[in-house]
Amino acid sequence: PIVAALTAPPDAVAPAERRFLLHGVTGSGKTEVYLRAAAAALERGRGVIVLVPEIALAPQTVARFQARFGDTVAVLHSQLGQGERYDEWMRLRRGEARICVGPRSAVFAPLADVGLVIVDEEHEPAYKHEGDPRYDARRVAARRAHDAGAVLLAGSATPRPESVHALRRLRISRRVDGRPLPHVEVLDMRDARHPLHPVTREALADVRRAGRKAIVLINRRGWSNFLTCRACGRAWGCPCCDVTLVLHRARRALACHHCGHAEPVPARCPDCGSVSLARHGAGTERVERELVAALGDPAFPVFRLDADTTATKGALARALSRFDAAPAGVLVGTQIVAKGHDFPDVTLAVVLDADGTLRFPDFRAEERTFALIAQLAGRAGRGPHGAGRVLVQTLATDAPAIVAAARHD
Repeated sequence: PIVAALTAPPDAVAPAERRFLLHGVTGSGKTEVYLRAAAAALERGRGVIVLVPEIALAPQTVARFQARFGDTVAVLHSQLGQGERYDEWMRLRRGEARICVGPRSAVFAPLADVGLVIVDEEHEPAYKHEGDPRYDARRVAARRAHDAGAVLLAGSATPRPESVHALRRLRISRRVDGRPLPHVEVLDMRDARHPLHPVTREALADVRRAGRKAIVLINRRGWSNFLTCRACGRAWGCPCCDVTLVLHRARRALACHHCGHAEPVPARCPDCGSVSLARHGAGTERVERELVAALGDPAFPVFRLDADTTATKGALARALSRFDAAPAGVLVGTQIVAKGHDFPDVTLAVVLDADGTLRFPDFRAEERTFALIAQLAGRAGRGPHGAGRVLVQTLATDAPAIVAAARHD
């Protein structure tokens, strides 16, 4: 249906018949569908825009499109230098490049005759730009495709309900080569006193012994969620925002992840003078330390991926490349580790505090919790080493979003 819409004259196909949702399970070959659709658009002399939710995914996608289409592929994103961005923009403007790959701002690429607009991982909130000008790249993509008589192709394993309702849905229910989806096990953490469940610790030890790879997701950076005084109960909060400050041990600071306010870690409570201060919860910094202590093997390194470790230009791509090149190891990070990466050697995926996103004051909380678990589960079992295994640690074992994600439903 996608190729038929691409090859038919624009006035012969109704606009609604040119908007598709490729709803395929993780590892089902959606990228190959994108590549073949792009080839059909290029054969008709039309351009292609390929949107990815994060800059970190752009190099991987660019590499796949360049392997198929060569120098006709250009990339646009904010981490390019001014000269690099100008060169790529002019290649697109002059028609030397006919495919543009990039995050949300690439939807404005200066292609003269757009025939196909691809929105990969269309469920991702990163497509909404909160600064000036405010826009949702998915809506801009739909409008641009409509005005150009182009095909809109949105893809995801966990699409938004509004996309399911508005677009022609094409289903892919199996992985490439019939590989099974990984087994998902939900672990009850209500009586736990350690960030890692005993089953999780044993599973990570098994991965280390087998010389494979694992991904551990905890959607919170820093060392501890917040700090309190054991004597008077004071909790350190942000003076600008209605949130508690997160403890960052490496920086020796309490920081707000909303406005950027930071202050030194206190030695005592300013209200009562007590030196008995309690740290609550765990973030990527603490989990990294726990994994190093639990595994303790130089041949099985621990890589951390969050906003603190990837603040400099190119740091994110370098971290992912190091993990990909390592013969074995574990990658711990925030939700960026669940976004579309293809690591064939990953046999174990772990979600810590899976119900944490359910407590967000957001009407999409259940939807995003489901997507986070399902997407991370999709990172396991993509290679020749079996179906893979997924462990979901949670306090809410009966939460509908978690139960459905564990069933791949």
